[in-house]
Amino acid sequence: MATKGSLRKQVIVSMSLNNINRIMTKSNEHIININRSLKKIKFNISVDYIWSDNWGIVITTNRIIAKLDIKVIEKYMKDLNNINLVEVINPRLL
Repeated sequence: MATKGSLRKQVIVSMSLNNINRIMTKSNEHIININRSLKKIKFNISVDYIWSDNWGIVITTNRIIAKLDIKVIEKYMKDLNNINLVEVINPRLL
């Protein structure tokens, strides 16, 4: 079956190991907060879970991610106080 458009439901945010650890210790809290941010803008998308690898964190959503969704996630990440923003690369589709 052929489909049109992207089927990407994951955003990767590359960052340092220290930042990864800080994010992952409160991953449930971050999921809730990102979902609130998405809901405020009336997006019909939500974060299902966050997982990590050696390069950063991966945010998996219930639907295909649009550029606007990524902007909301990027703004959320930039507003975090407990991570070093110098060591964070802008979110992108995985």
